[in-house]
Amino acid sequence: MSRHVAIITDSTAYLPRQAMRRHGITAVPLTVVLGDEALEEGTEISARSLALALQKRRPVTTSRPGPEEFVRAYREAAEAGATGIVSLHLSAEFSGTYDAAVLAAATAPVPVRVVDTGMVAMALGFCALAAAETAEAGGSVDEAVAAAEKRAAGMSAFFYVDTLDYLRRGGRIGAAQALLGSALAVKPLLQLDGGRIEPLEKVRTASKAIARLEELAVDRAGAGSVDIAVHHLAAPERAERLAGHLRERVPALGELHVSEVGAVIGAHTGPGLLAVVVSPR
Repeated sequence: MSRHVAIITDSTAYLPRQAMRRHGITAVPLTVVLGDEALEEGTEISARSLALALQKRRPVTTSRPGPEEFVRAYREAAEAGATGIVSLHLSAEFSGTYDAAVLAAATAPVPVRVVDTGMVAMALGFCALAAAETAEAGGSVDEAVAAAEKRAAGMSAFFYVDTLDYLRRGGRIGAAQALLGSALAVKPLLQLDGGRIEPLEKVRTASKAIARLEELAVDRAGAGSVDIAVHHLAAPERAERLAGHLRERVPALGELHVSEVGAVIGAHTGPGLLAVVVSPR
């Protein structure tokens, strides 16, 4: 990371820890509320604990960071030598995180550009990496923002869930769509579109849905140079199998990340999630 431009994101980017350390990226945590207990994503609740709670039908909600958490992050970046900050966050359609960051930016000791990337998970993570690489090369705040926005514009994110019920409970997809999926006993494929989760296709079985997820990723990757992330929740074998197929089938594959999503996204998708993010370089 350039000593002049700091890159800050939030915990839903699900960046590998070594990548965050290498590029000096800071992630402000969102919160998972399990029963009456508020827990920070990434440090106080694991994805596996979250999956077990969901399977036991315990009440789970999520909440944004408070503006004071961003105030602290911006202050620490300035004290470390940053003269400008790029703050990149998950879609404002999903969370009030962007709004909290905007409030905090107004009192930051150095200029802060807050960006609603319209992304989530490694779709957001790839944006943060693009901004950090630009800053490392001596780029300005504006240039780092432009790099993140360019990366976001080319991004595709597709995902499979075992049931739409968790998305319905969290208000991330309409009740009518969720009920239709349940009534027809179909396995839904969804996509990230315009910062929202939108239905893409309905497939009759899980195996066919996952095969179709692979085809969508391969088609989107094409012959150009791409980075790919495969996410899952409580489905590591599915994720590794899909990643192996993509290694074989994507001709110009750059980085390939395989990881379990954190508790915040997991709370809204449920166990069995399988997702692919394709990011052209």
